[in-house]
Amino acid sequence: MEDSSIDFGDFFKGPLPGKFLKLLGYLALSRLGIYIPLGGVNREAFVGNLDQNSLLSTLDSFSGGGIGRLGICSLGIVPFINAQIVFQLLAQINPKLQDLQKREGEAGRKKVLQYTRYASVGFAIVQAIGQVLYLRPYVNDFSTEWVLTSVTLLTLGSAFTTYIGERISDLKLGNGTSLLIFTSIISYLPASFGRTVAEAFQDGNYIGLATIIISFILLVLGIVYVQEAERKIPINYASRYTSRSGGLQRSAYLPFKVNSSGVMPIIFSTSSLALPGTLARFTGIAALKKAAVALNPGGSFYLPTNILLIAFFNYYYTFLQLDPDDVSEQLKRQGASIPLVRPGKSTAAFLKTVLSRISVLGSVFLAILAAGPAVIEQTTHLTAFRGFAGTSVLILVGCATDTARKVQAEIISQKYKNIEFYDIDSYGS
Repeated sequence: MEDSSIDFGDFFKGPLPGKFLKLLGYLALSRLGIYIPLGGVNREAFVGNLDQNSLLSTLDSFSGGGIGRLGICSLGIVPFINAQIVFQLLAQINPKLQDLQKREGEAGRKKVLQYTRYASVGFAIVQAIGQVLYLRPYVNDFSTEWVLTSVTLLTLGSAFTTYIGERISDLKLGNGTSLLIFTSIISYLPASFGRTVAEAFQDGNYIGLATIIISFILLVLGIVYVQEAERKIPINYASRYTSRSGGLQRSAYLPFKVNSSGVMPIIFSTSSLALPGTLARFTGIAALKKAAVALNPGGSFYLPTNILLIAFFNYYYTFLQLDPDDVSEQLKRQGASIPLVRPGKSTAAFLKTVLSRISVLGSVFLAILAAGPAVIEQTTHLTAFRGFAGTSVLILVGCATDTARKVQAEIISQKYKNIEFYDIDSYGS
């Protein structure tokens, strides 16, 4: 069935409208906690300090302004992301976790997810304590009771957001974590864009504003192009029947996306860079404070560390999604082979080389997005959408295209379910 056969009316013929209403309901619910503030804090003084902290401004965009508003859900999905990072790193050195993720199927992945949930609560408590200690100069009555109440509320808010993210993933319309961050960034965009426009008009820098807008449009087009780009590896089948041609299909291709890991490496990198600052506020260690300053946007180690982390997570995520050994084994079972490459270990080695090269291209692309805003700001002398950089645009475009692809697959699946199949034998003579 060709994709071109999908009509707009097909969207309303299946369960998709109900799923989208649930999705919108979950997203609205996730935003509710942003507007329920912690008590006893001087918000005006805190927001003034927030504008001077570029890393917190970026995290504020990921929480949809939750940090600036001091909402009980201001930690958002970040503790869960940090827990995911830890377990993915542990899986590299712990064979039991590797077996759970790769060899025990869905049951193993559910166990790892359960461990990740428990760890995310621990991260939420630590980050909540760090945030509360950071707020101390702006609190009217800093007491033990206020600290315990605030830490409890922030932790519960993070657990609630994580729960909503999992329910969104269950709808199979996209990754729940990415969609929550997508919603937060979208809600943050008007205010961020408004500040940039106001700054341009105040300074009379109309050329700089036009440059930023044009760069934004080109960035979106470039992201769409790279997101849809594929490396197609030809494969031959010993014999495979296809209804479209009415005969045996002997050749096809194996598609590998240039940026198969999507937005997750950027999300992981941003969360990792924020971790030293959180630990510094929690422990008060001078070395961690210096590291946090160096890893803040504009700091001496921010850009190289950010690029290295993005490259690492992109490489890891690429091989986590596509295991060359598993793909090679599946091809062998299906009677398929890559031209001029022997089945088995040779195929796995060939696929590993291809994926490694693709991950390098994807890392370069993500690194350009990470470094782009700094270049634009130096060129235009304007803040390029404060807290809203090229990485945020990638999250928006990536989530939008991923959801559109899931909707398309759901419509096609629904069309196949509606086809009536007849028992040919019953019509025989």
